[in-house]
Amino acid sequence: MLMSQIEDRLAAAGLVLPLPNAPVANYVPFVRRGDLVHISGQVSLDANGGIKGVVGQDVDLATAQSAARLCGLSLLAQMKAACQGDLDRIVRIVKLNGFVQAGPDFFDIPKVINGASDLMVEAFGDAGRHARSAVGVYRLPMNFAVEVDAVVAVS
Repeated sequence: MLMSQIEDRLAAAGLVLPLPNAPVANYVPFVRRGDLVHISGQVSLDANGGIKGVVGQDVDLATAQSAARLCGLSLLAQMKAACQGDLDRIVRIVKLNGFVQAGPDFFDIPKVINGASDLMVEAFGDAGRHARSAVGVYRLPMNFAVEVDAVVAVS
């Protein structure tokens, strides 16, 4: 099977997409309506269980940025599933919403979510530039440090 240009670009950067995460509750991983796909929140999960804890207390900025990048990789995996395996069908990353489980004295929330935003630009170039929200929250599911959801335009 041929890889998409996007996957070739990711592979050249040493990045491998994970398998899409299955939902852990009563929701679906993505919903397509017209040319937009809304992707459910992806947490900072990896093969070792993920990056968990409160950013600014248990998790430092650099690790939190890596956590956001993990969320971005999971978003890409869901995008691939939504596009029947062809990431080249992504026309534009429209919006990312990033959530950081932040401690009371941690205010670099936008810097954390840059881990996901930078990945989208790395993968899609100008089409990866997006609108964004970056929000600090009291708690995230299962104590994950970061969660990011997305809206993408597809062909």
